[in-house]
Order: sequence, then C-alpha cells, then structure tokens
Amino acid sequence: PSLQNIYKCLKIDYPSFSPPPKNSGLLTPWSDRGVLLLNACLTVRAHAANSHANKGWEKFTQKVIDTVAAKRTKGVVFLAWGKPAEMRVKGVSASRHLVLRSPHPSPLSAHRGFFECGHFRKTNEWLRERYGVDGEIDWDLDVKPEEAGV
Repeated sequence: PSLQNIYKCLKIDYPSFSPPPKNSGLLTPWSDRGVLLLNACLTVRAHAANSHANKGWEKFTQKVIDTVAAKRTKGVVFLAWGKPAEMRVKGVSASRHLVLRSPHPSPLSAHRGFFECGHFRKTNEWLRERYGVDGEIDWDLDVKPEEAGV
C-alpha cells in the first residue's frame, strides 16, 4: 500500500508517470538511475509497523546515510518520509544536500500531507539546478527495451 501511494504521489507530480508493468513493484530502474531507497528498519513483522524498531537496524541505516552524506560532497537529495526517517537525517548538512520531509506514504499517514509534498518534482528541480538537465531522475518505471538491455 505504501508503494501504491508513492505511485499516486508521482502521478500528481508527473502525470505521465508509468508504474512498472503488471504491478510488479520492480524498482530497479530507479536504482540504475542513482536512487537509493532505505527504510530506517529493514525488516518488520507482517502488518505490524515498526515492530523491529530498536533492534539495531537504526545503527546500520544511520551509517549508510552518514556515509552517503559525507562521500557525495556535491550533494544529494534525502527524502525523509515519516518520523523515523526524519530522525535519521537530522545531522545531514542542509547547505550541501537537499533534505525534504513529509509524512510517511503508508495508508495510516499519507493523508496528512504526503500526497501534496511534491517531493519528486522538488527533487528534480534541485538536481537540475545543481547538475543540469542530466542530473534529473527519470521516475518512470515502465522499463524501456534499451534500459532492459534488449
């Protein structure tokens, strides 16, 4: 459901957005374009949000975020969706990087402002200003044959 809400938000920012075919949820094209998706906790008990919080994942994900922020000195965009994500990015330099915060896309909280956050559009605006047109992310997930290596 959270991923479906992400797709809805993308469709608001980019009406031509196409999710992956057959509802596959394949997000590899984003990874290939430099997008890292990272939850504060990388596992959860089914249907129990935050059930694996405070089990050690936060230390790992914090290290990933700190490393990306330190090594990517020209700047990256951090999309912090939800309170746990906001906690993870609080030390990220806002002068070097773009940090965007909003409610989490889960059905429990997306209605509190996630759909209106405009993060995908704001990400590309910042990347275009910083890196030029080639820095923008193509958010489309309908993989084209040339991207699939065909």
